Amino acid sequence: MKIHQIKKYSKAFLLSMMLGSMFVSCNSFIDDLEPIAQDSDNYFNSEEEYNKALIGAYDMLQSTYLNILTIVGASDDIVLGGDPGTYDQPTLQRVDKMGHTPADNNQLRDIWRFMYAAMGRANYILEYKDKSDFDGKDEVIAQAYFLRAYFAFELVKFFGDIPLSVEERDGVLRIKNKRIRIGEQYDVSRVGGIDKVYSLIEEDLKEAILLGLPQFTTVRSEKYKITKTAAQALLGKVYLYHGKFDSSKFSAASTELNAVINSGSYSLAPLETLFQKSGENGLGSVFEVQYTSVEGAGWGCIQCSEGNYLPQNNAPRDYTGPVYKFGWGFSLPTQQLYDAYSNGDQRRDITILEPKLTEYSPSRENTGYFSKKYLPTQENEDTRAGSDPLNYDNNYRAIRYADVLLMAAEASAQSGGGSAIDLLNKVRFRAFGNNSHDYPYNGESDLVVAIANERRLELAGEGHRFFDLVRTGKAKIAFDSYNSTRPNPTSETEVNFTENKNEVFPIPLVELELANAVGTWKQNQGY
Repeated sequence: MKIHQIKKYSKAFLLSMMLGSMFVSCNSFIDDLEPIAQDSDNYFNSEEEYNKALIGAYDMLQSTYLNILTIVGASDDIVLGGDPGTYDQPTLQRVDKMGHTPADNNQLRDIWRFMYAAMGRANYILEYKDKSDFDGKDEVIAQAYFLRAYFAFELVKFFGDIPLSVEERDGVLRIKNKRIRIGEQYDVSRVGGIDKVYSLIEEDLKEAILLGLPQFTTVRSEKYKITKTAAQALLGKVYLYHGKFDSSKFSAASTELNAVINSGSYSLAPLETLFQKSGENGLGSVFEVQYTSVEGAGWGCIQCSEGNYLPQNNAPRDYTGPVYKFGWGFSLPTQQLYDAYSNGDQRRDITILEPKLTEYSPSRENTGYFSKKYLPTQENEDTRAGSDPLNYDNNYRAIRYADVLLMAAEASAQSGGGSAIDLLNKVRFRAFGNNSHDYPYNGESDLVVAIANERRLELAGEGHRFFDLVRTGKAKIAFDSYNSTRPNPTSETEVNFTENKNEVFPIPLVELELANAVGTWKQNQGY
């Protein structure tokens, strides 16, 4: 099934049958959309109905561009930018300087609502996982578990100890395979700790792997579907995050990530094609969020687009160059990031666009640099449907093979394994084209620090940096360093990162109020 068919199926499906997605309604803790066709309790009578429901869950992956847009701007390597004459995108501007509050809605509330709605769609499938039987049903259920885990992981990274409906199954605590129906929302509580949320996510991923998922191949007809190695990579990543609370998880992370490496399915793709259309769903990408431009979008429902918002957001304002299209001038790489790349590191040129000043209009806090990995080109503008610049077809590389190698290196270094240096040097060899920059280099002798620095350079602008700083306890140091070296320092350009507060974002106040949970969940610390 082609990716553009996902939207066609999911629109009709959701209008008629999706009831009970959490936190979506403007009036209720849960979605109060009533079915207008078939009763949702009388669904799941055939393989086709299970697959349509699964497509509805996959559809929510496309809304995660908001997550990336928000968290890229939160890092120390990116200045938000935008219109220099107005305070464009005020919530994102405040996130950029760590000045956001519970009253900030917009992107922060959208992340909360959309990720809970996405979990609700996965829960809908899992609630009825035993209703009908057919060949291949275990794979459908496995995909639903993966998607629920993926969306829950997004939520815990942003908001910390999140509210979930849980129960004990087979001797372990699990997320309930059940939608939250109207009237049941007030019984949902926070899980009780970020580490406990990680444990719940790990159980979903372990079950997904156990049930059976297909192996990765570049000739798959349905490339949007989850593979076994994608589930193993995500499980390894969750274990790595969990290692902050339980060091034994580093060894578990190493096991899962090395299973991906040892599968032989992937390789480090050439840098020059890594973020081009020709590089999508290739050997260098373990899991991608698929986007397409075949359907127009609109400002009335940005999340309804099946295209990607990031390219237009990242492109220079009033740009007149031959390859890229003009955009809104957000997500500006800093001088510090540019300077962090050593001479000969080929990744700088695929990460950072350096247009001549005469080719564009400066953005707010202009740095002279633009995020290059996700940019709209003149070529894909010619085939894009609709007039609103919301639906570019640039896939998001959610888990790249280089990321897997570096996560495996970190897990090995943290658990006493012996493969960390070799894994790190594989990534550095591609960056420089030879072994002349193998670890140890530039006087760096701390292997864990070297791996963290490599993640910064390899994954810049992809939405990992802020979370990496938080999980390793280095966020305050990084932002203080940025503040001390930024050009033309003023109070307006300072990032005010506060420890024991800004590691997570506030629960949007309106969502606490709608859930009648101001006193029970309470707001995240410091907000």
